[in-house]
Amino acid sequence: MHKVEGIIVDVLNRTQFKGEIIFENGVIKEVNHKADVPNQYILPGFTDAHIHIESSMLVPSEFAKLAVRHGTVATVSDPHEIANVCGIEGVEYMIENGKTVPLKFFFGAPSCVPATSFETAGAELNADAIDRLMARDEILYLAEMMNWPGVSNRDPEVMAKIESALKRNKPVDGHAPGLKGEKAKKYASAGITTDHECFTKEEALDKIQAGMKIAIREGSAAKNYDALISLLGEHPDKIMFCSDDKHPDDLIRGHMNELAARTLALGYDLFDTLNSFCVLPVQHYNLPVGLLRIDDSADFIVVDDLNSMQVKQTWIDGSCVFDNGKVLIETKTASIINNFKPYTVTAGDFSLKSQKSKHPVIDAFDGELITGKSEAELPVKDGFVQADPEQDIQKIAVVNRYRQEKPAVGFIRNFGIRDGAIASSVAHDSHNIIVIGSTDEQISRAVNLIMEAKGGISAVNDYEKKVLPLPVGGIMTNKPGEETGKAYEELDAMAKQLGSTLKAPFMLISFMALLVIPSLKISDKGLFDGESFTFLD
Repeated sequence: MHKVEGIIVDVLNRTQFKGEIIFENGVIKEVNHKADVPNQYILPGFTDAHIHIESSMLVPSEFAKLAVRHGTVATVSDPHEIANVCGIEGVEYMIENGKTVPLKFFFGAPSCVPATSFETAGAELNADAIDRLMARDEILYLAEMMNWPGVSNRDPEVMAKIESALKRNKPVDGHAPGLKGEKAKKYASAGITTDHECFTKEEALDKIQAGMKIAIREGSAAKNYDALISLLGEHPDKIMFCSDDKHPDDLIRGHMNELAARTLALGYDLFDTLNSFCVLPVQHYNLPVGLLRIDDSADFIVVDDLNSMQVKQTWIDGSCVFDNGKVLIETKTASIINNFKPYTVTAGDFSLKSQKSKHPVIDAFDGELITGKSEAELPVKDGFVQADPEQDIQKIAVVNRYRQEKPAVGFIRNFGIRDGAIASSVAHDSHNIIVIGSTDEQISRAVNLIMEAKGGISAVNDYEKKVLPLPVGGIMTNKPGEETGKAYEELDAMAKQLGSTLKAPFMLISFMALLVIPSLKISDKGLFDGESFTFLD
């Protein structure tokens, strides 16, 4: 028998009391009132309601070592990124690696691989493949259905994927940025129960009205918390929280605990807040995660106070996995899977010859996945169009990582790169190499660093070059989180030395190829209008 004493925060019954939790073999046996207990709080652990573990650039076993420090006991994890790169083998990799640590990773079946037909991906999961995944006990839900036009039009292949979840009573996650009114109702009526892509309150309210729950997202790049947090006071039973994408340096500093403390500081009710962060995801996805009840698994956290949410201990299945600053998880070095096809690019591969006076430009916005689209007069040298740092317009390109092809080239505004280039093989959703730079020479250097590493992120200028190798699928490393976080911070600092004023330039660049988020994006096949779902001429 083991026991932990303190002030028990019973979220389900909306009460606090001094007491003890007694557990054995990972299961809570007794929850008792007790007068003399330490001045500390015991509460259910945090669950991230939607996250791509891959975006931490860490394999699940290394992600766990950072997350448990912040009281995370479970994640609702979409292996969409590794599936787009490595298919079923990638999903298997995430499940098996996740099993090597105590943190509870709950994976869904990635519904959109590839996300669109307008890019080159490394795999395809059709309805039959999804049905086989959904039959597995380890797969608890159908992950974000990004093909909202297919849902609205009741495309047979899309509907077959949804039905594979519904017939097994497993929930279906949504992904429909900007969808409102009757379109939102039709989308939800197909059986879709959540959305984490809302960027306005009006949109979220329409989706709640349509019967969906809203996961308020606050990640390293996309930050919708400020726009949506008032929903917690109005619809507390419909709100969850998620990070979606969390880079390693951010994960070192905090996770869901940081967001919970921020919410409480705004004056939101303690029990409404903890219900959204700890209880609702468990109930919605039917997760085997304890909520401080007798016969629940002994999953809980201990904090010194309910304002800072600084975690003192994290317990999972009755084992203390984090204790007063020390992570008590041991892992072996994870294996590597990689289907990267490296080749050498030259500056000439990125030249753009044109007689036009105006050119389309992607307008990037700090902290937003959506982009704008505009036109700009750009300088021409020897018949080739150039970037223009005076207008804060850089050249952007996407290079196919699965086979040797000519890169797609365009222009982007607001990245601030004045003399150099940054590149990444973390580029949602297909994870081809995306690069932004001031000259073709710098762009080719940044890309070749990633080619040589068979995946990674890089930054270059005339005097310096840095690369963080990501050998697992070209999107993750099996190195420790602290080491990865430090290397990432160095690259982030270099990007800012090159002129970027963005909060997270490497996170934001990774979404400039995400075609399902409007307005103007770029894939390895060209500039793409996310509103009309067509390529620009």
